[in-house]
Amino acid sequence: MARLILIGRLAAALAAIGCLAAAPADSPVNVPEPEGLYAGPPKGYTPQTLTGAAVIDAEKLAALMAGPDKPVLIDVAAPDRKPSNFPAGRLWLPVHPSIPGSVWMPEAGAEPLAPEREALFYARVAELTGGDPAKPVVVFCHVECWGSWNAAKRLVRKGYTGVRWFPEGVEGWQETHETTALREDPVWKAAAEPQAGR
Repeated sequence: MARLILIGRLAAALAAIGCLAAAPADSPVNVPEPEGLYAGPPKGYTPQTLTGAAVIDAEKLAALMAGPDKPVLIDVAAPDRKPSNFPAGRLWLPVHPSIPGSVWMPEAGAEPLAPEREALFYARVAELTGGDPAKPVVVFCHVECWGSWNAAKRLVRKGYTGVRWFPEGVEGWQETHETTALREDPVWKAAAEPQAGR
């Protein structure tokens, strides 16, 4: 009996440790910020903070979008993958709902990110902000998504001072606001496609 109690306590302790490693932004368990970028599973509980960036909710985002200094909205959500059991011969037409006016650069928050993709991410953000490192930039993907945390962290490390991280993501936005179907940023997409003759 004592052995069963000991095993039960050990299992509970291990479960608690697991929760510490994966607590949501709204969880009572505090997830610490990693020192660098997060290289674990992209879907999971995230910190409540991002040093160097402001963490905003849907209400603050809506106010920012309605203000005079329109933010650059960057969606880094991964595209939907075709299910393995999708019927052959049927047309696969996924729709990516997002916040209106956003620029979609799928998986720009991946870690690791190929050096050429990271350079392109910085170049696109510089273009979208007009080279102004203080311009408000809002980074998001889905709720409990480390990709948006990483992408925002990349911008902070690059010297951007107007970074906002929106951890509620598309799901948090669409609770009270309309979404729109987005196409992948053409520059981001073109750079990922195989070039003819290669």
